[in-house]
Amino acid sequence: MGTGTNGELKYEISQNAYIKLVLHSLRHKTAAVNGVLVGRISPKDEGVVEISDSVPLFHSNLPLLPPLEISLIMIEEHYVAQGLSVVGYFHANERFDDVEVCGVAKNIGDHISLYFPQAPILLLNNKKLEALSKGKDRSPVMQLCVRDASKNWRVVGADGGSKLLLKEPSANVVLSDYISSEKWKDVIDFDDHLDDVTKDWLNPGLFN
Repeated sequence: MGTGTNGELKYEISQNAYIKLVLHSLRHKTAAVNGVLVGRISPKDEGVVEISDSVPLFHSNLPLLPPLEISLIMIEEHYVAQGLSVVGYFHANERFDDVEVCGVAKNIGDHISLYFPQAPILLLNNKKLEALSKGKDRSPVMQLCVRDASKNWRVVGADGGSKLLLKEPSANVVLSDYISSEKWKDVIDFDDHLDDVTKDWLNPGLFN
């Protein structure tokens, strides 16, 4: 099952992986930010990619390849012992209402696809994020994009909701709590780490 095109795969993201990426984008609201998804093909169902963690990458100079290469190597080295690897890419555009997959996102998504062909791009949807405080929406505040047979990135479904699943149904409730307590101030990304190596990009204390 699920060995066909990327469009048939489902992507299940854990609460911590999901929240960390959204908080990172909130910390740098006026900038484009990105991150990577860490996980594996589910041992129980090869039609599911399990995204168990995420790493916030950059909030400046996103297109630069050398820092990206350094970060990907360090991330792979850290997670390999857990049987995990980089399985996708997250991107938040600079402009609030921009939900297009930009050239930078496509290039980095293509790069990650060389190592993990089923890699998706998750694109932040700011309107859904903003609406969180008003509603009880349990669907992700991200759009799922995958590469089709001709290697073009496309959004899956109108909302992609059926293919991108939150592992914990209450993830948006927890996210809302973290936003109101300004938890986003504590997120450290690779940019921060490259400026000051004492800052830990694994964010070990974020969810304590």
